[in-house]
Amino acid sequence: MTDLTGGNPLLPNIATIASIRRETGDVKTFQVVFDDPLAVQSFAHKPGQVALISVFGEGEATISITSSPTVKGFLEFSIKKVGRLTSVLHEIEAGAKVAVRGPYGNGFPLDEMKGKNLLFVGGGIGLAPLRSLIDYVLAEENRSDYGNVEILYGARSMADICFKEDLFNKWTACKDTRVYTTIDREEPEWSGHVGFVPAYLEEIKPVSNNKVAITCGPPVMIKFILMSLQRLGFTEERIITTLEMKMKCGIGKCGRCNIGSKYVCLDGPVFTLKQLKELPPEF
Repeated sequence: MTDLTGGNPLLPNIATIASIRRETGDVKTFQVVFDDPLAVQSFAHKPGQVALISVFGEGEATISITSSPTVKGFLEFSIKKVGRLTSVLHEIEAGAKVAVRGPYGNGFPLDEMKGKNLLFVGGGIGLAPLRSLIDYVLAEENRSDYGNVEILYGARSMADICFKEDLFNKWTACKDTRVYTTIDREEPEWSGHVGFVPAYLEEIKPVSNNKVAITCGPPVMIKFILMSLQRLGFTEERIITTLEMKMKCGIGKCGRCNIGSKYVCLDGPVFTLKQLKELPPEF
């Protein structure tokens, strides 16, 4: 649950966009620095949590925090251009001011995953919330707490691959870490695997013993990934995903993100498959 004590949970912090990195044609990663040094110290997030980013005079949107808590001094948000506000964000330049409030949500269960091998399965921009956890687990100060790491990532094409530096250089160089990548269709310059993520997952056949699977991506992909993971022997308690549902207030007051008795902004966005199956049919 989000801690709502100690100040106004709806009050945002003013921040400056320090840099912008283009990931794909419609995805950019924004590095954001709080203007108030106290905000830098007080904004303590867990991998898997989200923040609400405001563009003055335009509105705000819920965005997963892409950077790991082990990285200090700034936050990163990888944003896909899909709507009005994200289109506005894609037009602004480094040096612009935004407002950030949060962090919200439960985040990934870091303690429960200790001592376990980890399998990450992501598709498209769905790698963004996983990246925060991957970098946290692979950080030198945390690496001994977790077992072997496997990362499976897929995109529609080479041009749609996010976080290329991480996938092809940084993560592949980490100890006891293996990275698999695939694209949907063949391309002349691509020498890697071709095919959809769920099929590639079953081709790889990761061993489920003492392993937790964490997945995020397009809803249709997630549907088949969850089925594949169960066929491979992963229990419902050892399959974790994040819900992509629109939030408004972030603190469980507006009811915008409720599913039955659950609020995604408070009880999620991270859920096990077992928890998902306990949600009402409206989900």
